[in-house]
Amino acid sequence: MRLQVKGKNVEVTESIRSYAEEKLRKLERHLNDPTRVELELAVERNPSISQNHVAEATVWTKGPTLRARESSSDMKASIDQLADKLSRQVKRYREKQRRRPSRTDAAEAPMIPSDESGQLIVKTKQFAIKPMTAEEAVLQLELVGHDFFVFKNADSGDVNVVYRRRDGNFGHIEPQA
Repeated sequence: MRLQVKGKNVEVTESIRSYAEEKLRKLERHLNDPTRVELELAVERNPSISQNHVAEATVWTKGPTLRARESSSDMKASIDQLADKLSRQVKRYREKQRRRPSRTDAAEAPMIPSDESGQLIVKTKQFAIKPMTAEEAVLQLELVGHDFFVFKNADSGDVNVVYRRRDGNFGHIEPQA
């Protein structure tokens, strides 16, 4: 596993780096493929935020890309919470892989809960997708009041997504060839 640790408004000391590496190495035993992990540690400078030590990670695998973000008043506690959250995501992914029905069974099988929480897909929606720029998509996102908006990129012709970020700004997801 390749681990990259970055700091934002904080110096990443060797002790924090080794602590994070120790915690995130535990994910390897659940993932049987080589992974790359990017960890960003940050300290929010707003004095009104008590839980200002933020740990955010992205884990690339051969399967899904896992992301998690945790914050607390102590950086090591944030890293602990982040590692726990990622571990739960990995376990859930592994369980879904084990329970995945074969292709022939999938056509006949009724929709069943995908995990212990009993959550399942209860609605399928179809809509016309028209070409537009990312800026136009953000305007549409604002109009419909949702957290994300799917559109066809007028420049590339690919399906893209714009979404509202926690910080109030917007993100843009483009597929990679």
